[in-house]
Amino acid sequence: MSTLTDLLAEHTKLSGAAVDHLQLVVAEWQLLSDLSFADFLMYVPLDEQTFLCVAQARPTTAPTAHPEDVVGSEVDTEEHPQLRRAIDEQRICREEDPRWHLGVPVRRETIPVRLGTQVIAVLSRSTNLAVPRVPSPLEISYLGSAADLCQMIADGTFPAPEPSPDVHTSPRVGDGLIRLDPSGAVVFASPNALSAYHRMGHASDLVGVHLAPLTRSLIGDPFDATEVAQRIRQALDGQPSMRMEAESRRGAAVLFRSLPLRPRGQAAGAIVLCRDVTEVRRRDRALMSKDATIREIHHRVKNNLQTVAALLRLQSRRLTNPEAKEALAESVRRVTSIALVHETLSMSVDERVDLDDVVDKVIPMMSDVAVTETQVKVRREGGFGIVPAEIATPLVMVLTELVQNAFEHAYAPGQRGEVVVHSERSAKWLDVSITDDGKGLPPGFSLERTDRLGLQIVRTLVDSELRGSLSLRRRPRGGTEAVLRVPLRGRR
Repeated sequence: MSTLTDLLAEHTKLSGAAVDHLQLVVAEWQLLSDLSFADFLMYVPLDEQTFLCVAQARPTTAPTAHPEDVVGSEVDTEEHPQLRRAIDEQRICREEDPRWHLGVPVRRETIPVRLGTQVIAVLSRSTNLAVPRVPSPLEISYLGSAADLCQMIADGTFPAPEPSPDVHTSPRVGDGLIRLDPSGAVVFASPNALSAYHRMGHASDLVGVHLAPLTRSLIGDPFDATEVAQRIRQALDGQPSMRMEAESRRGAAVLFRSLPLRPRGQAAGAIVLCRDVTEVRRRDRALMSKDATIREIHHRVKNNLQTVAALLRLQSRRLTNPEAKEALAESVRRVTSIALVHETLSMSVDERVDLDDVVDKVIPMMSDVAVTETQVKVRREGGFGIVPAEIATPLVMVLTELVQNAFEHAYAPGQRGEVVVHSERSAKWLDVSITDDGKGLPPGFSLERTDRLGLQIVRTLVDSELRGSLSLRRRPRGGTEAVLRVPLRGRR
């Protein structure tokens, strides 16, 4: 489905400023839809008779009047005459008689979208009348606020020309709405807004109270208290404000956003949206504490493994048996590989590992081991990407064992060669090959029956930890190729 920008670029010749203004309207119009209990459709004229729908919003406070997707469809003035009237007369046009749409009675209104002196689009507001609504203070306040904001769209004063980067994370109508009169006194507070202020420490009703000084008295931090109160006053003076979060003296965290109401340029007060996010912040702090604890554990495990590796090196220096020294050297390499994974996890915030970074640290270590006996270089091709922590350690172990196996068995002492670690990643699989240009597999070699400890470790890790497959085969031009396939689907 084409985006708003795509549809405007393909079907209209609107200026960049006009497109930006329409994007601002779409960014804000969920508020209008919820306050109006109605669907909103944005139409742009293609010619004198035809209009194209370029965007659509449905209310979260009422049944939709348009369950179907309307974006991309065209209507003519015979079907919807108010679209042309809104442009020609540059005013909000209301349809007297409801019409039936998909078996549902719908009342339609049109709001011209003004930029400067020009009407660049029309909003069609469609209200589903199938569910009877009993007028209540909440509905009256919502509809009154919606009427003021729609008139401001027709005036060209809403949305504000400066985009609000946090509009999608701001409080919504259902989170809590407070309507202020021009003096700043509360004339209506929704139940959720009242609950948020009760959580902050205000025990009585809000109606009749001047909101800015009350809010300032409830917030613990003096700077935040002054800032929130100032933003409420700025909205009363006609200046929109961005979202702000503050914590009350009782520890309740609340998001605020203030919007001025100035239909036809006349001060009509403001609306304040608020959302109680106390539990969300409590969970965030708990998760941050848990993440920090996990990272500290990985850091300590890495330190302990490095200590074990250092002890094994000390023990190796005291031995005279070559086979024993080699066995300890292999153990040091394995422990160091695991330590590298834990070092990476100690710096990660989501228990995921950049395997390319780990492999790039392991490969030089492998080359250092090999340089005393051979002249073999190791090279990496492709990318491993980000993998979950549960497969990072066994995968790094398998890679180091296979590279070490090539060093030990593919080349004679002093022989030159190259080992290539190649990886390809898809949505389902991670495919890795380790190839060498050495002497190849011995006759009758079987991976299942081999007595080499390194390959036995590899088989166990591939089968039990990675749930993957591994094969070793001769290369047509000489050397050996180890092919590893690890499933990624189902991994987080």
